[in-house]
Amino acid sequence: MIDTATAVDLCRTTMVSAVITAAPMLLVGMAAGLTIGLLQALTQIQDQTVAFVPKILAMAAVLIACTPWLIEHMVEFTRMIFVNAGSP
Repeated sequence: MIDTATAVDLCRTTMVSAVITAAPMLLVGMAAGLTIGLLQALTQIQDQTVAFVPKILAMAAVLIACTPWLIEHMVEFTRMIFVNAGSP
């Protein structure tokens, strides 16, 4: 039987893990969007694809670069869940 404190701790750990996993791509997407927005404001180019394509490429590059770390983090989290699932 799982008690309330364990369930709350599991939810908190899951949310923190989700934030840590998503943070690299979100931060790079935000930085790329800010940079491209500034460049668009300076050059007065207001085409939507100019903003969209570089952000997607930057986020894809970060995803490829961070994939080993992300997999390691998710495997460790899953291992922790399975270890704690067997303990009362």
